[in-house]
Amino acid sequence: MHSLWINLWIDLERQTKTICLQAEITVSPGWHEHSSDSVLKMKPADLSKHCAGPLAEQLLTVAPMRIEVEKGPETERVELLNQKSKVMNPPCPGSKGLKILLLTNHFKVSVAAKIPDFYHYNVSILHDNGKLVGSSNLRRKVIAQAHETYKSELAEKSFAYDGFKNLYTVGCLPRNNLDFVVVLNAISLKRVSGGGNLSGKESPCENDQKRHRLMSSAKTFKIQMSFVATISTQQITNTTSEQGPEKHEGLKVLDTILRQHAAKQEYLVLRQSYFSNDSKNFMDLGDGVFGCRGFSSRFQDLQGGLYLNFDVTTTTIVQPGPVINFLISHQNVSDPFKVDWLQAKRTLKNLRIKVAHNNREWRITGLSEKSCKQEKFWCKLDGGSNQVALLQQKEMTVYDYFTKVLGISLTYSADLPCIDAGKPCRPTYFPVELCSLVSLQHYKKALTNHQRRMRVSKSSIQPEELYLVLTNELRHCNYNADPLLLSCGLSISNSYTQVEGRVLSAPRLKVGNNEDLIPRHASWSFKDKKLVEPKRVQCWAVVNFSSQHYTRNFCQELAKLGAKIGVTLDPPVCVFEENPQYRKKPPHVRVEKMCEQISSKVRNNPLYFVLCFLSEKRQSPLYGYWKWKSLAEVGVPNQCLANDRVDESYLLHVLLKINAKLGGFNTRLASEMTRTIPWVSKIPTMILGMEVMPCVDGQSELPPIAAVVGSRQWPSISCYRASIHTQTRNDQMMDSLFRQVSQQEDKGMIRELLMDFYASSGQKKPAQIIIFRNGLSTTQFNQLLNNEMDQIFKACKLLDETWCPKFTLIISERSHHTKFIKASPVDNVPPGTVVDKKICHAKCNNFFLCPHIAKKGTARPTHYHVLLDEIGFSSDEIQELIHCLSYVYQKSTTAISEVAPIRYARLAAAQMLELFKSDKTRKMYPGNRIPSPSELPKLHKDVRSSMFFC
Repeated sequence: MHSLWINLWIDLERQTKTICLQAEITVSPGWHEHSSDSVLKMKPADLSKHCAGPLAEQLLTVAPMRIEVEKGPETERVELLNQKSKVMNPPCPGSKGLKILLLTNHFKVSVAAKIPDFYHYNVSILHDNGKLVGSSNLRRKVIAQAHETYKSELAEKSFAYDGFKNLYTVGCLPRNNLDFVVVLNAISLKRVSGGGNLSGKESPCENDQKRHRLMSSAKTFKIQMSFVATISTQQITNTTSEQGPEKHEGLKVLDTILRQHAAKQEYLVLRQSYFSNDSKNFMDLGDGVFGCRGFSSRFQDLQGGLYLNFDVTTTTIVQPGPVINFLISHQNVSDPFKVDWLQAKRTLKNLRIKVAHNNREWRITGLSEKSCKQEKFWCKLDGGSNQVALLQQKEMTVYDYFTKVLGISLTYSADLPCIDAGKPCRPTYFPVELCSLVSLQHYKKALTNHQRRMRVSKSSIQPEELYLVLTNELRHCNYNADPLLLSCGLSISNSYTQVEGRVLSAPRLKVGNNEDLIPRHASWSFKDKKLVEPKRVQCWAVVNFSSQHYTRNFCQELAKLGAKIGVTLDPPVCVFEENPQYRKKPPHVRVEKMCEQISSKVRNNPLYFVLCFLSEKRQSPLYGYWKWKSLAEVGVPNQCLANDRVDESYLLHVLLKINAKLGGFNTRLASEMTRTIPWVSKIPTMILGMEVMPCVDGQSELPPIAAVVGSRQWPSISCYRASIHTQTRNDQMMDSLFRQVSQQEDKGMIRELLMDFYASSGQKKPAQIIIFRNGLSTTQFNQLLNNEMDQIFKACKLLDETWCPKFTLIISERSHHTKFIKASPVDNVPPGTVVDKKICHAKCNNFFLCPHIAKKGTARPTHYHVLLDEIGFSSDEIQELIHCLSYVYQKSTTAISEVAPIRYARLAAAQMLELFKSDKTRKMYPGNRIPSPSELPKLHKDVRSSMFFC
């Protein structure tokens, strides 16, 4: 027998890389003699052509000794960036700004000197027929019963169970693999699956008897537990250790303990948030949807050690109570007989109800096809009083059964459909007035604009109230008495953590006549001021789809205010009123008829702007069609209005948007105009804002929209252009930044923006690119470097092989639960507050910045992670730049809560989503083809480079 080194060259699927897998194997002498070379280069699929039998099996199953990857320049650059991001230590904290003492909703966790490790087990819970248990509530009850029944076999260990397949213990169990049989009393389930139905096969009377037997019987479950891994607790408590997977897993265990703590109290648990069934926490948002105030709790490993982040949060639930009340509110009708039952069937499906006559819970599967007094079934009735009862079948209606057999009075259900809570082949019908929706059912559909406004208004909480609410709730939770946390040696403080913040000065702005404007409290006014670069509005028209608007009066007031701030509005070419005979036509017909009316009058004089009045804006079905027509087909900038107010504040807001859409500037940064922004003003620098927006309004066939905005006209950092594509996959990672269609052609978003920067900046390529990415969690940071940054490098290299710009990559995060309040007196933090010590994440460059002032409730800072910095910003420089970018948002006279490029990308994605929905629906009418999900309406060339999204 001989030893032989075999090199197997394998092409990675869908990649231009090759792996060399080198291994030592043993072969027979005969095979070696017939081989001319001891090194074979072949693909796995070709092995069978060259060898057979044991040798082929040995080649395919050999363990690799060495793996080599042929690397291209982009791959090497990505790996280099990965290394840089991992070794990049946080710079020294910033020093600029006035120091201020703050309180934060992070509560210090004390850890015992020596605590045992966690042990992770995989859990499978099966019914006695071998099927997996589907309900997480039932799984929790089975695990709780197992803990009670098998205490001694489990060495008296307490569990932390996540309700799915993960179970954790402090210290190990007696064996690595355990099997249990658990008997659970059906009464403890609160709901017995199966049972009675009102089909023709079994009578409700017989089912009542069965229900009695079931309530006194029990159910059997099988539990299989297997050891997975040991999780070192020293990784959690050691603040100097790296943020490795073990540390992440340890925090995951602690968060599981918090979820289990809430689940035991029968709260609604959504990730790390929990909500109690207390009516004082409910708020009516309209249309059958309630807001529910709850609390979020999560352990975090931060610079100052281990903390519990505890915050108030809000979710949406279905209006609890009678089903008919929910339907009347949801459909906005006056009585049960005006309910659209086809729509109700879709709305009610899978919601849980409680039936009044037996107080049992069911899950709605549908509605009956006929009304309660018409829907019939075969009922088996008890024909005698003897112990041996004579049974006789009788066909009767659901209405008669409940009124005559059960003696229940029904007031309005006779002519309404029944609620079906059975199976397709065996329905179970209940009159609708006997059914009530169970409380705390999560409402997952998209909210309307009105509901969103109501949620923000009713859920906002002032700093002083937040301080008291969190303090009281944390004491009520009494985490320090939890046996698992006690066994971990953890103790949570009830006192807010004090941190030191700094208040950055607001940047100076430039307005008309080269005047300086210094914002006060993050806001400014144009009283006796003019816009820095106003545009003249000429050759424009007014379109009115609403009979309630007084367009001429509005335009006169708009022109008066425009004259004060430097915007000249010529008289409109024409005011187009919609023909009343078309107001009940479909939206696309109304828009087309209006466009025909416009083109017939302005055929020889093209319009440069259109002001459009709608009865309501985003809720109007006309909005998307009008935007599609004007931006994609005609190419005319436009502004939609849904308010006939003529107060100065609203008119100014409209004028700011119009001026930005026409290419003007409302304000500019003084440092931008004097070219004194560190790093950015002296070297050609491009700023990108990136956002992915999913379709959340129930149209699941629509793909997410990815939007990237890029700065143009360097050294300006106030002007942007958008590039938008659909996503081919339903996740947050962008896949259209680079789309190579030939050897020299790229149709990705980055190339489009790079070319525009070059053309608008005096034929200068950006030597530096600053990227702001929104919507990613910390677990996706490596994926961002390996995926999206790789696409950006390829886009740059295809334009110029020798061009290698420097990159700074910053993640913007708003979906967190960190709050700051002034310590004395308790109040909101002043605008410009930055925190980069103590409660920031350890081992990475990150900070919190609150550039805006909260109009309602408690201000939420934006959390920025500087994932990569090849440019070399200091802490003060990067914080000042981000602070300044919160003041260049052209639609507003206040600083916004995040950098303007991110907000612009979100607006562009939202507007293109409206166009996409309208264009897709328009093409789905009879006689037109149905478009592919990947097709996105292309913007007209005349508006493509404008800030149409303002």
